[in-house]
Amino acid sequence: MDASALHAVYAERLRASLPQVRDEIAQATALASRDSESVRLIAVTKSHPLACVRAALDAGLTDLGENRVEELEDKVAELGHEGIRWHMIGHVQSRKAPRLIGLADLIHSVDSLKLAQRLDRAAAEAGEQTAVLVQVNTSGEGAKSGFSRQEAVEAVLQMAELQHLQVLGLMTMAPFVDDEATLRTTFARLREVLGDARSADAAIGSELSMGMTNDLRYAIEEGSTMVRIGTALFGERPGYTRADT
Repeated sequence: MDASALHAVYAERLRASLPQVRDEIAQATALASRDSESVRLIAVTKSHPLACVRAALDAGLTDLGENRVEELEDKVAELGHEGIRWHMIGHVQSRKAPRLIGLADLIHSVDSLKLAQRLDRAAAEAGEQTAVLVQVNTSGEGAKSGFSRQEAVEAVLQMAELQHLQVLGLMTMAPFVDDEATLRTTFARLREVLGDARSADAAIGSELSMGMTNDLRYAIEEGSTMVRIGTALFGERPGYTRADT
């Protein structure tokens, strides 16, 4: 399928899916007595071709999430930064950290002090400030990255002292389950960690990046300010290659 036809497929899907996602966000914020504008929708375009990204932009989605440095580089090279806020939501290897300076507008997945320090040095060398979120493993799952609840506050405070990082808040990923109590506990713990960190250092931001397609309602009711939505918007991911246009 050529790029034009692929764009049309994505555009047609978004005409149906985007209002549904926005309505779900509105319902969840209403239940939590919050303004729907208090939740930022991050459209997760990872592994989708450029035709998907262009359709998302045409639909008014300007916060875009990617999880691989190489794919983000390709898409930024093609589309630039004007009118787009690029989010790095995947794990970042320390050796690739310098490539994200000036590339990602917000890095959601800072999961170690080593990575934070590498980003800080790279940002200093570039004469820039880099906005980050600290990843916390509030579910306690061994397969997930991030600081434990026990070590998270101290780690956040250490990162907040780095001169070229702006710690805007925290991020977590919930277990892929349907159990409401488990999901709510995972999200509530992140909110509590952020509260403790901000009590110690008011300069730390208030962002909570939590909630995806299957659990956004509970995340919003527990205080999420950013939800990362891919499948509900764009369908299953076909896999991205550098030949995609």
